[in-house]
Amino acid sequence: MQFGIFTVGDVTTDPTTGKTPSEHQRLKSMMKYALKAEEVGLDVFATGEHHNPPFVPSSPTTMLGWIAAKTSKIQLTTSTTLITTNDPVKIAEDFSILQHLADGRVDLMMGRGNTGPVYPWFGKDIREGIPLAIENYHLLRRLWREKTVDWQGQFRTPLRGFTLAPAPLDDTPPFVWHGSIRSTEIAEQAAFYGDGFFANHIFWNKEHTQQMINLYRSRFEHYGHGSADQAIVGLGGHIFMRKNSQDAIRDFRPYFNNAPVYGHGPSMEDFMEMTPLTVGSPEQVIEKTLSFADYAGHYQRQLFLVDHAGLPEEVVLEQIELLGTEVVPVLRKEFEARRPSHIPSDPPSHANLRAQGPDGKHRKVIPVESAEQPA
Repeated sequence: MQFGIFTVGDVTTDPTTGKTPSEHQRLKSMMKYALKAEEVGLDVFATGEHHNPPFVPSSPTTMLGWIAAKTSKIQLTTSTTLITTNDPVKIAEDFSILQHLADGRVDLMMGRGNTGPVYPWFGKDIREGIPLAIENYHLLRRLWREKTVDWQGQFRTPLRGFTLAPAPLDDTPPFVWHGSIRSTEIAEQAAFYGDGFFANHIFWNKEHTQQMINLYRSRFEHYGHGSADQAIVGLGGHIFMRKNSQDAIRDFRPYFNNAPVYGHGPSMEDFMEMTPLTVGSPEQVIEKTLSFADYAGHYQRQLFLVDHAGLPEEVVLEQIELLGTEVVPVLRKEFEARRPSHIPSDPPSHANLRAQGPDGKHRKVIPVESAEQPA
């Protein structure tokens, strides 16, 4: 099972000191977190994509390319890549190059984005978010899998005789996750193509997460990709740790109360009760994270948010150290001890997708027999 961290890249004032990092400082800190994640043995680093303040990661592949040059093992991914406001041609080019630079240590998560004002900045309408996601992703699959693409759709100018340069590494497109909090159409899309489904899992209660994952699993099996329990699932989460749980509660409370993502709402205790947010000791993080499989089933990737809401750089580095040295080794052992042998431990890697060869399902635009693109 893979474990890692993700960042949303917010620039937030530290409520305990009144200090606000510059955008430059925030970006530099995020790079340190990625390097620290590899140092302590984590498997994955993911960055979000945002085009509006207070967030700074507007060019994920630029960031991940820098990290690729400084690392050798950690998997690089996004959380998410905006399939709605980005041009699929540019996504195809950027991630194809990143694949080559990272020697295949790349996958990506597709998402719609829920910030309404951003859509018109890129000439799009948020009310068309679902059909945009469906059409753009199907085009992206063609760009990564066909030598020459002639295409016409609803939301983009036609393509005539387009050839992607460079082609994906080893002619093997990167594995794709589809991230969604509440859109059943996106769960259906992930299942149709046999892709992964990632439930961000930081805002909603476990009953909602369970419904979304169960829908994806049932449709994954329906389309013939394997049994429902073999579907490729990832979860998000948010943690803050101290050796002593009371210290964690005390230290994190001002950050939670001012968090741009979910501050100024329910109390931290209510949020910890209703959602996966875990503030406490490493042992409490282990216990609660293990409980995720009780309603999500056996899954393949767990990412934690550790740097949100103005936390100082040194505190975040401490969180990553604790995660890699005290939490993940136990989680990895416990999750694998419970996993049945027929359920994959990890999501598909570049190496095993390449090994499927040109006739493998992953190389097909539509991997479902006698099926058309989902409407």
